[in-house]
Amino acid sequence: MFSQSIVQHATQRALADGALQPIETQTILLDSDGVRFVLRTVSSLARKDKARQTAAVKDPLGDYEPSLFAGELGSSHYVLLNKFQVLDGHVLIVTRRFERQEYLLGVDDFAALVACLGEVDGLAFYNGGVEAGASQRRKHLQLVPLPLDAESPDGVPMERVLGSGAQLAFRHAFARVAPQATAPELHALYRELLDRCGISAVAEAEGEVQSAPYNLLVRRGWMLVVPRSRACFESISVNGLGFAGSLFLRSQEELERVRAVGPMQVLRAVAMPQDVARDAQSNE
Repeated sequence: MFSQSIVQHATQRALADGALQPIETQTILLDSDGVRFVLRTVSSLARKDKARQTAAVKDPLGDYEPSLFAGELGSSHYVLLNKFQVLDGHVLIVTRRFERQEYLLGVDDFAALVACLGEVDGLAFYNGGVEAGASQRRKHLQLVPLPLDAESPDGVPMERVLGSGAQLAFRHAFARVAPQATAPELHALYRELLDRCGISAVAEAEGEVQSAPYNLLVRRGWMLVVPRSRACFESISVNGLGFAGSLFLRSQEELERVRAVGPMQVLRAVAMPQDVARDAQSNE
């Protein structure tokens, strides 16, 4: 069972016992290539980095802190609070059976996602591999409520250009999603978008692994896949939220660097070069 009220109750409990450690940020909006990016400067990410380096738990999404548990999603998944939250209500949709993050998503993953998006108007994203921003080995999707910033005029800033006919400067595949789309339909569309981006399935004994890293973004109404070339632009880490138009920065120096080069150039640097023949923004 999943609902916004369950997440709120779990959040209060986890804050009370110290399991949840929100990260304070300062936010600015910056226009770049037709998108009003949300840039958050974070001063306490060093605490998160140190916790990762010193943590003894090898699978924190499987051997999780009980207070971070927010609910069951059928027999295949459960929901955890993101321990180091930058956005309120940020949750992880985690596979009960261990699968590596590089495994392709299956119909059951999309069934769990449909259940969550049916309750919360949010943005789901998947970091397919270390080069795409993944920091945990166990397969998990992530979900954040919208809008990404209360001051932003857009729920998802990148929506201004997605599906508009504008040519983005990095390889991607975008499609509209029909209302009430089922998990099998979303899974089929996901595999189609991967194929458009040149990402295929590599068979292994326990399942199918991605042939290349990528980010997946899903909202009620659309889906986006972006192949990745690297995890960072200089010192700046980029995960799936970057391609929604939201970047998290560890210092004022990183903020000034993004101002200088432009957020869209940051995305271009960590993605793949645009291939006009392949990058069809169809299914309007």
